Parts: sequence; structure tokens; C-alpha cells
Amino acid sequence: MRTKTIKKNKINVVTLGCSKNIYDSEVLMGQLKANGKNVVHEDENDDGNIVVINTCGFIGKAKEESIDTILHYANRKEAGEIDKVFVSGCLSERYKPDLEEQIPNVDQYFGTHDLPNLLKVLEADYKHELIGERLTTTPKHYAYLKIAEGCDRPCSFCAIPLMRGKHVSTPIEDIVTEATKLAEKGIKEIMLIAQDLTYYGLDIYKKRALADLLEALAKVDGIEWIRMHYAFPTGFPMDVLEVMKREPKVCNYLDIPLQHINTELLKSMKRGTTHEKTTALIHKFREAVPDMAIRTTLIVGYPGETEEMFQELKDWVEEMRFERLGAFEYSHEENTGAYVLEDDVPADVKFRRVNEIMEIQSQISWELNQEKIGKTFRCLFDRKDGEYFYGRTESDSPDVDNDVIVDAKEHYIKIGEFIDVKIHDAGDYDLHGTPVKKQERPVPLNQRKK
Repeated sequence: MRTKTIKKNKINVVTLGCSKNIYDSEVLMGQLKANGKNVVHEDENDDGNIVVINTCGFIGKAKEESIDTILHYANRKEAGEIDKVFVSGCLSERYKPDLEEQIPNVDQYFGTHDLPNLLKVLEADYKHELIGERLTTTPKHYAYLKIAEGCDRPCSFCAIPLMRGKHVSTPIEDIVTEATKLAEKGIKEIMLIAQDLTYYGLDIYKKRALADLLEALAKVDGIEWIRMHYAFPTGFPMDVLEVMKREPKVCNYLDIPLQHINTELLKSMKRGTTHEKTTALIHKFREAVPDMAIRTTLIVGYPGETEEMFQELKDWVEEMRFERLGAFEYSHEENTGAYVLEDDVPADVKFRRVNEIMEIQSQISWELNQEKIGKTFRCLFDRKDGEYFYGRTESDSPDVDNDVIVDAKEHYIKIGEFIDVKIHDAGDYDLHGTPVKKQERPVPLNQRKK
């Protein structure tokens, strides 16, 4: 007599939003794997019968993408193509009652701190001993490393504290344990992420301890680049610059969102700084570490931003000549401090202002890149796409910064390796180069001696 075959559950984790969400998904997947579950990340065949969507709820466009994704999988469940849909992350934390009412055929919604409960409904136990055990979804040679959760800053435009809660630093020893496990898996570059790196340690060590953390991570064998993302300008611990100068593993790179430069707007944004203080801070960075690549982000169209204020921002961008810069339109978010203000800058004006800032930055980036022609840089190569290999210098973070491009028809490069590359051409955001030392191409399997 034949018995019915019971299909084993396959859990497909879908991640939306920032690198912090990627990290959270990796932790979830590591827990599921440790429980013996069949888990994949954004399965190309989309054939998981259970879907977990890790959402973003930061600004309007991100929320729309999250809702569209939830509806897509909810409709597939309705059609009988998948069995269960679970939603977690920032959007679910922020709008759970509304989502439950408007998209009821999702099986359950979870917030940003509900990992044990999410695991429970997936028939898995939360294992406290799994510090650093993650299923990384990034390329095998780099990974994000979250050093804190939440944020204590009062920025008027930002909803992150609503979704992520108060700042909680992870102890240095736990972070080092995680970095060591990543290095054992072949990870060579770690990118430190948090809502606010600057605040790291104040809650548990009663002092800003980012420099201490960098010193500890630099001792981890196998890690060759340590990169810092999302530092807050006010109260930045200047001893970090000393470590950056002294320790070759710490990249001469800092991601420090500055948001604006007009003092009146900075006050309304509750950034705790002024035009003069911000400019002085950047000058201190460059005096301490002349080769530092500074990445920043700016918001245009914040309530009350006049053409004069915007012109001040443009003039300042031209003056500062940031190595890396992104600009974004202000998004009017409910329950934030700025929501009581009138969203008085029209959408078409916001769009124009973003483009004007990015045109200025494009020219700056082109000019800075021209200075690199003829110079040799140590590069880490991430991928091969078509007929080219793509890598990065120490000044570049994956997905957001410049690429170093090498012709794959002329040269072979092993992905995940550091190679010295001499730059022979440069555009706005791309560098083209030639490896200084030739790598041998692997012999095809069908041509190897038996």
C-alpha cells in the first residue's frame, strides 16, 4: 500500500531595505539552519512553500516596495502556490494593526524584536549559544556586522527609533566572536553597521568605545578590511581617527550622514550641530587622515527649505568636495517630530533639487577620479559580470560606491582576492585598470590531466 509523501517545508526569506535588514535575515536563517530547517534567501525559482518577508518602513518608497512585496506573496498564497506568509521587520513593527486589517491573509506579523516568536511559529527554537552563526547572503568574502541596535537620537525626520527602539550596544567580546567566525568562513572585509556608530558603548561601557572595538577587531586573523558605516556627526569620538591612521586594517573610509548644512534647518532637524561645527568637523577628519574617503548623505526638500537654503547647500557641497555623496528627497513620515510641520516643498522641486546636487557631485567625482589615473590601488574583487571583473578600492563600499573594472578578455582575476590594479581610465563613478601582477586562469575540467 502506497503512503502519501509529505512535502518537507522550504522557507524562503525575502529581504527588503538596508544592510541592517540583511544582517537580521542572516541571523534568522542561521537559527533556522541550526534547527535543521531547509532555508533559502530570495530563491531564484521562488519555490519555497513558506515565505518570510523582512520589510523596510523607513520612507515612502521603501514602504511601497514592502507593501507590494507582501501583496505579491499574499496573492500567491490565495492562489494556492505557497502555504504560508509571515511578515517581519520595520514596516511590520510600525504598522502592524493596519497591516493585519488591510492584508489579513498573511499568517502572522512580527516586529523587529520578535525573532524568538517568529522562530516558534516556524517550529524552531531560538538558540542563545549561536553568537555569530549566520547564513551570510553577501558574496563569500565580505559581510555586514551589526554592532548595535536602535537609536537614541531625536532627529525630527527619522522614524527609526519608532521601529528599532532605544540604542543597545553589543559587547565587544560578542562582536569579536562573530568576526572570528566570519573570518573562519573566508570573510576578508567586514562593514560595521548600526543606526549610530558614534554612540557605540555609551550604554554598556559609559563611554564612546568605537575605537576600542576597532582595536579588538583588528586583531582578528583573516579580516583585512574593516569599514565604518552610519556614524553620527555630533559627539563623534576623535580617537577613532588615531586608530584609522595607525591600523592598516581599518579602512580610510567613513560613512557619516550629514543631512544638510543650513543651521536653521539643522536645528529644526534636531541634529545638534551648525554649519560652522559641521564644516570644522570635516576639516578635522581630513587633517587627521588626509587619505580618508568621506561618504555622506543629504536630504533636500525638508519643510521650510527655501531656495536660499538650498543654494547654501549646493555651495557647501562644491566647497567640501566629498569623495562619496548621495541625496534624497524628504519623506513626510507620521509620528516623527517633523510631521507637525507643513510639507511645503513641492514634489517636483524636491526632484529638481536632488538632481542638481547629484550633478554637482558627479562633476566632483569625475575630477577626483581623474587624479587616480596612473596610480596603483589595492582592490578587492566582488564579481564577474559579462566580460568584466568588478572590484573596489579601500575608498569604496559595495553597491553604493565606485567600481574598479578590469577587462576579463585580457585578464583573469579570482573573485574574493586582493589585487593591485593600475588605473588607466576613469569616469564619474567607474575606474578602469590593469592588474599589476597576472593571475593564472584555472584549467577547465575537461582539459585537466587525469
